[in-house]
Amino acid sequence: MMTLYQAAAGILDKLQRKEGAVKTLVYDSGFKNVRQLYALLCETLRYSSVIEDVISSSELLRGPKKLPMSLAKVLVYDLLFGKGLQCGGRWKSTILAQRARLHAELAKLKVKKKVSSNQDLVTSMGGSSVGPALPRYVRVNTLKTSMDDVITCFKRQGYTYLGKARSMEELVDFGKKSGKKFLQDLHIPNLLVFPPSTDFHKDSLYIAGHLILQDKASCLPAFLLNPPVGACVIDACAAPGNKTSQLAAIVKNKGKVFAFDLDTKRLATMSTLLLRAGVTCQELANQDFLTVNPCEPKYQKVSHILVDPSCSGSGMPDRMRVLQDEVGAEQRGRLQALSAFQRRALAHAVKFPSVQYIVYSTCSVHQQENEDVVKDTLEQHPEFSLVNVLPSWPVRGLSTFPGSECCLRASWSETVTNGFFVALFQRRSPENKSTSEESKPADLHQGHASKGETMEKSDSLVQSKRKSECISQDSASSKKKKRKRKKCKTDQS
Repeated sequence: MMTLYQAAAGILDKLQRKEGAVKTLVYDSGFKNVRQLYALLCETLRYSSVIEDVISSSELLRGPKKLPMSLAKVLVYDLLFGKGLQCGGRWKSTILAQRARLHAELAKLKVKKKVSSNQDLVTSMGGSSVGPALPRYVRVNTLKTSMDDVITCFKRQGYTYLGKARSMEELVDFGKKSGKKFLQDLHIPNLLVFPPSTDFHKDSLYIAGHLILQDKASCLPAFLLNPPVGACVIDACAAPGNKTSQLAAIVKNKGKVFAFDLDTKRLATMSTLLLRAGVTCQELANQDFLTVNPCEPKYQKVSHILVDPSCSGSGMPDRMRVLQDEVGAEQRGRLQALSAFQRRALAHAVKFPSVQYIVYSTCSVHQQENEDVVKDTLEQHPEFSLVNVLPSWPVRGLSTFPGSECCLRASWSETVTNGFFVALFQRRSPENKSTSEESKPADLHQGHASKGETMEKSDSLVQSKRKSECISQDSASSKKKKRKRKKCKTDQS
């Protein structure tokens, strides 16, 4: 059976060879506790330069029974900076035999760099610590509980509730804090914010599925799409399932949430997550979204689609991608392939005859995967326009085309989240103008009353054509048969 350290070491080797991104490799590893593995990898990568220096100066890898470098790095991280070694046998004895030497070399390194804390040491050696760590964001799962009940429960556990955040500066400050305190997020109502070191993996609320550990930026797509209760929704590239569970909570487990993913292992992990979250309105399919037929009867009522396709992952903090950045032609080629896939995914989403809103998101900072994809989609599909959601959000899309300010960007430095990009498309139609407030994407964003709600006048001809597309396809064969029968009767006469 694969251990935590074996799994982490194997992924570090693949990252060194640039064979993928951290998140994808973690979910594909087959290791049962993906969160524990992901956390170990992120922190090991964050401290990578420090660990390598300590390993080198302590001569840990010399001798006949030396450890592989990748394995040594995760073990040394847990010994020096983590919760202590979680293994036994030869690995533990090898590391513990050098424990005093490793700690001594770490102390020498701090003296050499003229720092006193581990955090400052990482910064001094070119690590990712450009400021305080991200706060710990926790989404309250309203399928099983309520915000008030969760707040009351945490108070009983000795936490201090500080109310709703009043500014981005207050969230930034939470990245510096520790201890048992929390507040409600500034933008997303069902999101709570805790100090970075808060661990929920053994918390009863998390185990029971009342809490979902989800970064704030990752909550934005479903929150901005905001399908009405009872709606039919598609999550096009769904695994690992946090956004799917969020969509199910928004529609209150009514209607239907169709979720697609081509990876069998990721879909199995997602099924477990949704079960724990109390989701019952889902229909999972081990299928490429691009192969889904929009004209199938069960998709005729789909009104909202979330498209969060594979991307470069360049918006994730540097500690998660220290070893995976490509350069030059290698990066350009990969981005070109990814953006082509992203365009196809969006182009396929607009084919669903009743779709009114499509949210597009990536965890990328590259214009090629973000604004360029949105611009091309608008040019190819003039029946759609952008909605200017969440006007109070401080970072907008890059000024690469008219209306790009309707898009949102997220980053560590400006929004205290992982890097993200979100755009919300709306089908131009008189029907949308008369739609009730309940069926619009959360107007608490004040997006529909703002500039950019529709960038041009409605194109009813295009809308009518799109609505009749599936009917035309379905009736084509029957019309052909009628012509054949008519001809046959003529011949006979």
